[in-house]
Amino acid sequence: MLRAEASFTGESRDMKRLLTIALLLTLIACRREAAPPAQTEPAAAPPSLAAGVEPLREPVVLEDVVESDPRYILGITYPPAIDKYPGLAAELKAYSDAARADLLAAVAELDADTGPTLYDLALEFKIIADTPEVFAVAADGSSFTGGAHGAPLIARFVWLPQHDRLLTADALVPDPRAWREVSAFVREQLHAALSQRVDADDLDPVERERVVRSAGRMIDEGSTPEADSFSEFEPVLGADGRLAALRFVFPPYQVGPYSDGAQAVEVPARVLLPHVAADYRPLFSADPTPR
Repeated sequence: MLRAEASFTGESRDMKRLLTIALLLTLIACRREAAPPAQTEPAAAPPSLAAGVEPLREPVVLEDVVESDPRYILGITYPPAIDKYPGLAAELKAYSDAARADLLAAVAELDADTGPTLYDLALEFKIIADTPEVFAVAADGSSFTGGAHGAPLIARFVWLPQHDRLLTADALVPDPRAWREVSAFVREQLHAALSQRVDADDLDPVERERVVRSAGRMIDEGSTPEADSFSEFEPVLGADGRLAALRFVFPPYQVGPYSDGAQAVEVPARVLLPHVAADYRPLFSADPTPR
């Protein structure tokens, strides 16, 4: 489920979330005003398919969404040309539809006697890589259905046009044992970042030890050596346009408290390549220098 389950406390909601939604709605309005007039000429018929060739996928149109009533406000935005690969567009639509459905289900459960309540959903999709081999999209936002803050919505979609499929963590590294090395590298980086944050807070030794122990436990539990722990990742392109690294993204609560926000660790190709499936090794760069 994508919605938050904590009880609603209106006083704890801050202006940042409302400003984010306002900006999304403004962006949607600007896009609609700037949209070119619709083409009146009929689209050309697709060429006939040879016998035995799988039919082309139906196109999926991704359009900005704005909905509101006294109980909720909802904004979903997409950049231009994000739907050029129908298979990926279907995945993105399924994700946004699920987020919207969860919000509306929470709205439907509101008691008429509860009093003024405003739930909200803000979700933005961005293209973060566009090459002939890799087309990647980041989805970031939040859904508020009660509690001290919204539930984060963070997802990454790495589409391989030449394979016509999403690249998933378990397909990328098929040997479950190989995740031990990836996990060890990620944990080292996360623990180092934790130490730096705690040092910057200048805590007394007892409090510092408590914070490090608690947050360190979350790091270890959220980065267990299995594909599910590393399901959200995005490409880091090298100078030649291929993958120099993968940036694994961890939403709040997975490897730290909500206050730490989303965290990310770049794992270089030299760590990944020995474990990558043969079909995907050509995606990685011979020149590991990031752009």
